[in-house]
Amino acid sequence: METEVIVVGAGPTGLMLAAELGLAGVRTVVVDKLAERSGQSKAGGLQPRTAEVLDQRGLLENVLDRATARHGAGGHFAALPVPLDCRPWRTRHPWGVPIPQDRVEDVLEKRVVEHGIPVLRGHELVTLDQDTEGVTATVTGPDGETVRIRGPYLAACDGAHSRVRKLAGIGFPGTAGTLSAVVADVVLTSRSDSVPATVEHFSRHVRGKNGHWTALSPLDNGCYRLMFSSPNRVPRDTPVTLAEARTALHAVHGEDTDLQEIRWASRFSNASRQVDRYRADRVFFAGDAAHIHLPAGGQGINLGIQDAVNLGWKLAARLRDRAGDALLDSYHAERHPVAARVLDNTKAQGVLMNVIEDENIAALRDIVLDLARTPDGNRYLAGLISGLDVRYGDSPHPLVGSRMPDLGLITATGPTRTFDLLRGGRGLLLELDGEATLAGHAQDRVDHVPATVTEDWRDAVDARAVLVRPDGHICWAAGAENPETALRQWFGR
Repeated sequence: METEVIVVGAGPTGLMLAAELGLAGVRTVVVDKLAERSGQSKAGGLQPRTAEVLDQRGLLENVLDRATARHGAGGHFAALPVPLDCRPWRTRHPWGVPIPQDRVEDVLEKRVVEHGIPVLRGHELVTLDQDTEGVTATVTGPDGETVRIRGPYLAACDGAHSRVRKLAGIGFPGTAGTLSAVVADVVLTSRSDSVPATVEHFSRHVRGKNGHWTALSPLDNGCYRLMFSSPNRVPRDTPVTLAEARTALHAVHGEDTDLQEIRWASRFSNASRQVDRYRADRVFFAGDAAHIHLPAGGQGINLGIQDAVNLGWKLAARLRDRAGDALLDSYHAERHPVAARVLDNTKAQGVLMNVIEDENIAALRDIVLDLARTPDGNRYLAGLISGLDVRYGDSPHPLVGSRMPDLGLITATGPTRTFDLLRGGRGLLLELDGEATLAGHAQDRVDHVPATVTEDWRDAVDARAVLVRPDGHICWAAGAENPETALRQWFGR
């Protein structure tokens, strides 16, 4: 089988990458060892920046249709009882989206199928070979048949235990886990008054007592998302039992809270690891295949989806000969530091979330809590957790590298938004004074749109014109170097 990009892994990262490649018309094949999607809730929500990314591609409306009802608002840092307010970051989605991972995957897979991209489930990667021209992957199908897939590039989106990473001989340095916890979807037979009936701020769902802690949140299908940890560390490969989940619930919520069944369960730890390089010649790593961390603040699925959006348009640009090979190197240069920062903040959260009575941790927690209540401190933490503060590169221009806000615009064809103009996955040369003086630079490389701003956010983009990459980050602004330099760097020719 011949293709252009082989995507290994059909979770949110792999499906988002395939959707991005399909949007650009890149021939893509997705393989996944599971015969079907698990249907497990896994990750519980999308951060504001991921909501923006999905909005840029016209996917957010379908996600919102499947979202869980929410009471209360705001993200959290280390379960501190202070909602993180993303409104100062000028976003239309300041509270994120509470939604189980399986529903996100459903939306993404439908888009992938719309692009005509095959998703080969029940196909497990066996061997991987690359040469100067491309990558050959051998997979075994559900009936034991062998399928050979050949393409110029391969993307490893196959999770924390990545088979691609092992076959490619890529190390996964970091720190081993020091705690063991469980995440599960459960059905309760009864519940005490301490069990929340609605989804509220995360701090309202976390409780610690008698050496145990739990985080219990209702899903809207009659289940609850349960996270718990017990005093005794349990080996990760030990099956999660009804008895240990019941023990944790009884310890924290009393015997009036009881279980009927566990729909699925998985153990996790605070292990923190990251590959040294996101590119190994023609193989790229994204999502949990590239980085793992304590699931604090709901950042994992978001980090992976944003990896995919950063990588997708770059692979497409390279395959269509619009850009040089250096563009692919920028994937590592941009995304590795972002994930490293997430690893750092989740380590910090792990310390602050320690429910064991410790006067030193309690004192530190009180100080961070006070900082989170200040406008500047809250804005800093909100940008950190949401991904809205990500800025690529070190340009002296304050706009270059930052995300482009979703401005309300008036164009020659009528009112629109910045994100509407990014739906096609192309670069955008946007002149915000309504003039068309830069039209000659755009040619067929990017979309050129003169417009005027209709909202108070005009001061968020203090430049007459900006060049926006397909992933929604500004790569040139009036006042920086000649736009032609940026156009050649990011879009070639």
